[in-house]
Amino acid sequence: MLLLTALGAVLVLTAVGRTWAEGVAPGMGGSRIAVQASGSKLTQLPTGMALVAMAAAVAVFAVRGRTRVLVGALTVLAGVGAVVGAVIGYTDTAGLHAVAAGRLALSSGRAEEITRTAWPWVALAGGVLLVAAGVLTARFGSGWPAMGSRYEAPTRKAATGKAAGPADLWKALDRGEDPTG
Repeated sequence: MLLLTALGAVLVLTAVGRTWAEGVAPGMGGSRIAVQASGSKLTQLPTGMALVAMAAAVAVFAVRGRTRVLVGALTVLAGVGAVVGAVIGYTDTAGLHAVAAGRLALSSGRAEEITRTAWPWVALAGGVLLVAAGVLTARFGSGWPAMGSRYEAPTRKAATGKAAGPADLWKALDRGEDPTG
């Protein structure tokens, strides 16, 4: 799961930084200016979804049981969002037109002879890997081992069995005792 999530997120994040669309903008006096737009200029959705999936991958280690199913569902949704964002970015021309307007220093502009690169498909493949990681987590995650209780904050005193409050923990430290023991 962790490997699929990491690979999927890396594919998405790498792809959105690359050029997804290229074209030319007709300028003044018949000049033509080359314009290009990266995936992140065309849509922010894949980037956000990849970051959500990476956070979910970390959360899998911190939660147990049925909560992992929810983390898996979140990863599936993030993967679907990355796929949708890749499709939007591949079909979008408004983003490239905005880049053309910026290059011409105009409020609006149009790019012509638009061509697409393969990078949106790489982002789409990363989104599919995120969906697969989420499905695996939702299906099998509740049975995976969890972190041991030694990583949890102490809640009881060992000797008395009474609940230990923050003041009791400080007092134990003052006495030179390890309150986590």
